[in-house]
Amino acid sequence: MKKVAFYTLGCKLNYSETSSIGRMFEQKGHTKVEFNDRPDVFIINTCSVTENADKKCRKIVREAQKINPNGFVAIIGCYAQLKPVEISEIPGVDAVLGAAEKFRLVDLIDTFEKVPQDQNAVVHASDISEALEYHNSYSLNDRTRTFLKVQDGCDYPCSYCTIPLARGKSRSDTIENILKSAREIADRGVKEIVLTGVNIGDFGLQNGKRTSTFLELIQALDEVEGIARFRISSIEPNLLSDDIISFVAQSKRFAHHFHIPLQSGSDSVLSLMKRRYRKGLYEERVNKIKQLMPDCCIGVDVIVGHPGETPERFMETYDFLNRLPVSYLHVFTYSERDNTAALEIKPVVDKSDRAKRSKMLHILSEKKKRHFYESQIQKTGTVLFEDEQQNGQMLGFTENYIRVAVRYDPLLINETKQVSYQLINSEGHMEVYEAELAS
Repeated sequence: MKKVAFYTLGCKLNYSETSSIGRMFEQKGHTKVEFNDRPDVFIINTCSVTENADKKCRKIVREAQKINPNGFVAIIGCYAQLKPVEISEIPGVDAVLGAAEKFRLVDLIDTFEKVPQDQNAVVHASDISEALEYHNSYSLNDRTRTFLKVQDGCDYPCSYCTIPLARGKSRSDTIENILKSAREIADRGVKEIVLTGVNIGDFGLQNGKRTSTFLELIQALDEVEGIARFRISSIEPNLLSDDIISFVAQSKRFAHHFHIPLQSGSDSVLSLMKRRYRKGLYEERVNKIKQLMPDCCIGVDVIVGHPGETPERFMETYDFLNRLPVSYLHVFTYSERDNTAALEIKPVVDKSDRAKRSKMLHILSEKKKRHFYESQIQKTGTVLFEDEQQNGQMLGFTENYIRVAVRYDPLLINETKQVSYQLINSEGHMEVYEAELAS
């Protein structure tokens, strides 16, 4: 039996899959250890959304070699599917497994041998068209929160994105299987489940046919006992229907928190990106949410520097976001990716301009978040406290995604407390009176 360590790059979906693969190894009798515990096997689950993620993969391989030069190194994930030959040439890598093969790793590992230094790694990566199976996954690395995968793959060919090439067609689990996983998670004492996937609003496709909808899924999950709250990780605006918004507004367990990708506030750039909506629809969705849930937190993904984003079109995005009642931004700087349509679009935005635009939106995001937090002072919310400390304080999130800080108390870990927000501290977290926590 082997000691196995995992390192995960990228999104919540990757974390859910890493955790599930780790449990598969433990079920076979292997021991899951920390990365620096001199494991026999290093498994690196990669992302390839940005160029930086590829560089991180190489760095982690070098660190693994320092920790145990004789350790077996396997690379899985999106980067492994997109660039298997390139990865196989990285010194220290012994095996590369693509999207259709990564869940077979536990069965293949005994057939692998450490590759001599003058040879390339063994590659097990078939064409993405063969990634047809759906693999149930959820994370169990956190005592308070779990990422539950409900959907995989994507049928949306956005001009800048490699995810369809890395994960294949949209496909989903059944509602019955997801409910089973949710109950298993509840039995472990976890209080919050974050629903994750590549395009979760497209939930319900099995073998290319729609058998259910995302609305039906969340209606069923709302009845699961033992979970304090469910959170929707990210959902495309064209798939976020009025029915979904209305259901969340009156549900028992779904958090008043939406994360809705915008990518650009310019209709011209959205067209170049091949997005399936225009900013008018996005604004309608935000206004509908705020109408039904005035205190709802709304997060936004936005890309700066996409080819064709002129200074005027960027300012359209800035002005659009500035007037929208959203709560924070996740800002991504466009980076060129092989085999994407964006490579053919002109004009190309200079990298220094991309950086300047990114900085402008990061500053705007801080202003938006501060304004949202200030609007909540003297209001009440329910905090789920985590086992995380900063400067002697412990942290937790409310249902509408406000980060709350209080003096550390181990009895509060994984507990929910209703509080009244008092002030914003120097770290940008909301603070509350300790007397409230004792009540």
